[in-house]
Amino acid sequence: MLHANMYYLPTFTNNILLIQVNDITFTYKSFSELTPYELYAILQLRSEVFVVEQNCVFQDADNKDQVSLHVMAWKNDLLAGYTRLVPAGVAYEEPSIGRVVTSPKVRQTGIGKLLMQYSIRTTYNVWGKTTITIGAQFYLRNFYTSLGFKQCSDIYLEDGIQHIKMFLPDNS
Repeated sequence: MLHANMYYLPTFTNNILLIQVNDITFTYKSFSELTPYELYAILQLRSEVFVVEQNCVFQDADNKDQVSLHVMAWKNDLLAGYTRLVPAGVAYEEPSIGRVVTSPKVRQTGIGKLLMQYSIRTTYNVWGKTTITIGAQFYLRNFYTSLGFKQCSDIYLEDGIQHIKMFLPDNS
């Protein structure tokens, strides 16, 4: 699912899938596998974008991190992108992808699409080919639609920001 003309090398380290695309390394880990450095980088990036940049005061620590998988896109020592893969029954009836964020330092490079493609692929690899549900910020509707997601709710406010519920059908 990753862009066909980009170089990538899948490898496994301690049962963790690593994929190298150009100079970005994609990987995922469970909460207990995260190092203190990785956890700090995740919380720092989420705070930088969701709290400071989007001027949204909200409770980020929502007790879902401990049961989720954490997708990280590293560009050397910079956490360039991140998503949280939440198992079925926690946020929605289906597995979900949330806390989708890219560093302002790497925006407009295509990393967001690669990050989501890796996250979708990882969701399928871990939990099987199933419907994936997301709560998307409304202004990103076209981005998620380009990945195959379909809107399934009216606009609603979450922490003062317009969102819509979307799903990616399993097409089995």
